[in-house]
Amino acid sequence: MAERSYSEEVKLLGMWASPFSRRIEIAPTLKGVSYEFSEEDITNKSSLLLQLNPVYKMIPVLVHNGKPISEPLVILEYIDETWRDNPILPQDPYERAMARFWAKFVDEHIYVTAMKVVGKIREERDAVVEATRDLLMFLEKEIVGKDFFGGRSLGFVDIVATLVAFWLMRTEEIVGVKIASLNERLLKKAAMNAKKMLVDVLYSFYN
Repeated sequence: MAERSYSEEVKLLGMWASPFSRRIEIAPTLKGVSYEFSEEDITNKSSLLLQLNPVYKMIPVLVHNGKPISEPLVILEYIDETWRDNPILPQDPYERAMARFWAKFVDEHIYVTAMKVVGKIREERDAVVEATRDLLMFLEKEIVGKDFFGGRSLGFVDIVATLVAFWLMRTEEIVGVKIASLNERLLKKAAMNAKKMLVDVLYSFYN
């Protein structure tokens, strides 16, 4: 439970510009878990990062009482299972499976496709933008009539999708192409009825 965190060692190795790293910060914040943040330079990886994540050698890495956990979605699930207050994954097995499905869809399809926009020539960029819009339409259908993807409260898919939405907005600024109107919609949905503290955290990430 969250109240245990004061006596535990919780450390996050991450990077301010990484949506995969930043999303991890939302979960412990929601649960009231204190943690130490260690900024990593991915162009000059620390010996600690290489030691804690020898397989992928990437951020983020969560260290809980000396034990490292890597991979963003795995870390989010670990946090949810370790500190039970304010759960971010549904209790129902089917809804839980669907949350995992859509979170993986965001990471492996929407994000990967959208990032191809950067560095492309105009003709190739137009095709990538169209592909990204098509993928976003699947996600948009899941939030119709809901405050959040999980229903009434901020959850697993919201945490994953909102940070990708921030990243997409920054990508639009870089390449000058409007990828989809869903970005603003996601942000508004994520902020709706959320605590002021959480909203401040979300909006400060990339500002």
